Amino acid sequence: MRVGITFDLKEAYFAAGFTEEEVAEFDRPDTIRAIADALRELGHTPESIGNVKQLAARLVAGDRWDLVFNIAEGLYGFGREAQIPALLDAWRIPYTFSDPMALSLALHKGMTKRVVRDCGVPTADFALIEALSDLAAIDLPYPLFAKPVAEGTGKGIDAVSRISSAKQLNTVCRDLLVRYRQPVLVETYLPGREFTVGVIGTGREARILGAMEVLLGASAEPGAYSYNNKARFEGRVEYRLTEGELARSLGQVALSAWRSLCCRDGGRIDLRLDADGVPNFIEVNPLAGLNPEISDLAILCRLNGIDYQALIGMIVNSALQRTESSAALSMADVEAA
Repeated sequence: MRVGITFDLKEAYFAAGFTEEEVAEFDRPDTIRAIADALRELGHTPESIGNVKQLAARLVAGDRWDLVFNIAEGLYGFGREAQIPALLDAWRIPYTFSDPMALSLALHKGMTKRVVRDCGVPTADFALIEALSDLAAIDLPYPLFAKPVAEGTGKGIDAVSRISSAKQLNTVCRDLLVRYRQPVLVETYLPGREFTVGVIGTGREARILGAMEVLLGASAEPGAYSYNNKARFEGRVEYRLTEGELARSLGQVALSAWRSLCCRDGGRIDLRLDADGVPNFIEVNPLAGLNPEISDLAILCRLNGIDYQALIGMIVNSALQRTESSAALSMADVEAA
């Protein structure tokens, strides 16, 4: 099977003048090589495509693929992660991971929390700050936690994200509004342990790959799995597989969130315990990092005895099952008509 790979390569954006933080969510060359190698070992023919503009040019030129393995994050707007899936939908080319609706929703952390809360998934109370004047309407108890509404990889999260006073809240929100030019999500701070849960599959076929606790060491920024802690995790962060009743409880919450948001094929749900020890939804990662050495999903799988090639194979199989089911349904509709 001919499998195209779409991605945003950090080095290409560095050459165009972007900063390390601006491209923090983008991929390194070794990630693309690892995915291509895994696809080749699985019997497919991988082909590098690149970002949304490179894909658009190839589509207009007449190129087609049996499947596109999409890990591109995009650059601008709440729909940036949805751009490539939308193009592939227009050309009726199957692809891995979620569709434009789920990716756009998941990037906006405030809209995401509204949906999972409406579906009964525990998540901390929150408010959205679009301007400093919105702070006057906040009716949440301190401590609070603030972060940009649509960034990944811990961008905008640091040692001052945990907020204990109205003055600090004003200062942090002012800084985030200016730096990231987007609303700020302010939540009730969850004081318990933090976890990430791996999910594979779609809808009723979705299942849990494992739950992993994120433990901050003495040299880490305190209070959160921040941008700096993620970027320099070695020596700062310990990852520990979670088992037993807690793992089952984490898995149930993660699976409910995954299905509520209509996510597909594979990814991660980040959870944190509240003061009563109840797992609360923090964020969803429907385009989770896939570097075989440093990405959380790959680390979680490695701790749980799942090798990288098997992970890529499960993602591809989920996408193919969806495609075949959809094609069978369409044919049945035609015959019924």
